[in-house]
Amino acid sequence: MDRLPSRDEILNWISENPAQSSKRDIARAFGVKGQARVELKRLLRELEGDGLLQKRRKSYRDPEKLPPVTVLQVLAPDADGDLFARPLEWHGEGEEPRVLVQPRASDPALGAGDRLLARLTETGEADPAYTARLIRRIGTNPRRILGVFRKAAEGGRIVPVDKGSDREWVVAAGAEQGAKDGELVEAEQAGPKGRMGLPKARVITRLGDPSRPKAVSLIAIHQHGIPDAFPDAAVAEADRAKPAGLTGREDLRDLPLITIDPWDARDRDDACFARPDDDPKNDGGHVIWVAIADVAHYVRPGSALDREARNRGNSTYFPDRVVPMLPDRLSGDLCSLHEEVPRACLAVEMRIDAKGRKIGHRFVRGLMLSRASLNYREVQAGIDGAPNETVAPLLDEVLRPLYAAYEALRRARAERQPLELDLPEREIVLNEEGEVASIEIKERLDAHRLIEEFMVLANVAAAETLIAKQTPLLFRVHEEPNPDKLDALRETAEAAGLTLAKGQVLQTAHLNRLLAQAEETDHDEAINLATLRSMTQAYYNPENFGHFGLALRNYAHFTSPIRRYSDLIVHRALITAHGWGGDGLTEEELNRLEDTAQHISDTERRSMMAERDTTDRYLAAYMAERVGTEITGRVSGVARFGVFVKLDGSGADALIPIRDLGGEYFHHDGDAQTLMGADSGTVIGLGQRVTVRLTEATPVTGGLVAELIALDEQRLTQRRGRPGKPPRRKVGAAKRKAEKTKRKVRRSRR
Repeated sequence: MDRLPSRDEILNWISENPAQSSKRDIARAFGVKGQARVELKRLLRELEGDGLLQKRRKSYRDPEKLPPVTVLQVLAPDADGDLFARPLEWHGEGEEPRVLVQPRASDPALGAGDRLLARLTETGEADPAYTARLIRRIGTNPRRILGVFRKAAEGGRIVPVDKGSDREWVVAAGAEQGAKDGELVEAEQAGPKGRMGLPKARVITRLGDPSRPKAVSLIAIHQHGIPDAFPDAAVAEADRAKPAGLTGREDLRDLPLITIDPWDARDRDDACFARPDDDPKNDGGHVIWVAIADVAHYVRPGSALDREARNRGNSTYFPDRVVPMLPDRLSGDLCSLHEEVPRACLAVEMRIDAKGRKIGHRFVRGLMLSRASLNYREVQAGIDGAPNETVAPLLDEVLRPLYAAYEALRRARAERQPLELDLPEREIVLNEEGEVASIEIKERLDAHRLIEEFMVLANVAAAETLIAKQTPLLFRVHEEPNPDKLDALRETAEAAGLTLAKGQVLQTAHLNRLLAQAEETDHDEAINLATLRSMTQAYYNPENFGHFGLALRNYAHFTSPIRRYSDLIVHRALITAHGWGGDGLTEEELNRLEDTAQHISDTERRSMMAERDTTDRYLAAYMAERVGTEITGRVSGVARFGVFVKLDGSGADALIPIRDLGGEYFHHDGDAQTLMGADSGTVIGLGQRVTVRLTEATPVTGGLVAELIALDEQRLTQRRGRPGKPPRRKVGAAKRKAEKTKRKVRRSRR
């Protein structure tokens, strides 16, 4: 070509040949050679300066279009289950285009947040503008930060709300998204982490004033990525749902079933009834009915409701709100067993003998009618001789038979010996403004224990039925503690002058004997906490590994399908096993049962962490008014960096940093879980009584910091001067112990 191409010719070429847009490609296409290449370079720079082209390394492209190969971030599946992604780089003036990901059968499973290198194809449509084929998955999710934005002359900084995070993030000018000083924001890491200076972030979402009481749970929801808005398709499905009729169901409406829940219960998914067994062969035995809302009737496999329920995995409970697994039309209405309203259910009739051992059971798909919606306190008051007008008519026919059956189950429980931890559970009570009014110890009544025992029995019956019918299901698994954690527990027990048997197969009865030794001693709470920490975390699995804590061989979750997806899977398995309809387990669900188990185990942990973080923040807000005061407590944890103290009254955990323990050096013994002063020989360990001065309470992070004032009622004096070394006798003892261990290892190797 004798002349340079025009601006329009260059733009048209790049648009039609996005994969051949380097300067060399353009020169070759138009025959530009020699000195003319300099003029072509000048022309390309002009187009770039006018915003008509964007230089990307050594190539040029239309800024209003995505390159043929680019990096995408996967979004959560939409209501139809389609997987979309967004480009990580978009420099056009309009809204960034959505990209439909079209995975091949050989591609790895993709999830929200995954980043991938993909080849794009334009669709010619407005949405989606592109489809993508995976080239490879790259890296991990960009780090997310939740924090308070502090504005600077240009850009600003983010102070994270994560407890223990003292590193700020820099926000460059133009990456603030309009965030105001002091506003709570969600941000993500911007660019690779450098060796020098503060890391960089860009604001994604503005969440408003962090000091508002209702922001506490909102922080946890965003921080842990809990979905809190239902897709329109799921809500529409729920709104279209109609109450189930009697067709294909057993009529249970004549059974005097009742529900017993907390006074502020938001849903009622289980009802019960008991009577003496009239079979002469089962003298002193009982018949127990447990009826559970038939959620499977409304949430069908593969539906929008089902996809969202699986995505959430479970409901998440905060002091001021619930993030439910199902829309309110189901969780608060059609699947809630309201008084005197016919409701679809899956029910189990169980027969136990006089010693509380289950001797038979059968499942039915039925239609029930709750006689009353009661709460734990009024039921217990009625049994204790002070019934109100609601409870009084039910005492003889319903409540006393329930308690008689419970007494038999208690005998079976005592023989089975499940783990009997005694850790008081604290409840945060909010006022109308959403502020903490008080911290109360949750009541533990026989009414609570009754419902728990009935539900455990029903869960066992579900697992046994599905095993017998060889139907796949999700078991609730709780494995034995690992040896290392048991050794740590044994060390803690020995430090408290207690013993835990060694050299035998561990059973819950052994741990219960340890807990009984600690009862009513100064080490009671510490041993209970140490025992809890030695336990493995329960999870879901298609394989049955038993439930150690409950001392049960077969156990599955059946009793709460409104708030746990695992229970919905078990309901569908029971429907399939009994041939009750087409809403049982599908082939697709069976194929991904292992993935579902892993996913809902993860969502359960996510909810637990969010609930715990929210409690910490509420407690910090409550304790903020007591900064500067002295508070008693007990050492609940020992780490290299300091001591954790559970404060009396509130039950909040405060950290005493190692620097605030005194002027001397403290040596950490991880096995014994102690800190020892190098000069004084003072030993700080689990269970010790302490007095601390609260020095810091940060509601936005949930952090409490204190300084040590007294140990075992002995006031401490601050030591000055150079930190010393550990006493020689202690060093000698440690060396002798280490040498003894080495000799044992040598002998075992020989």
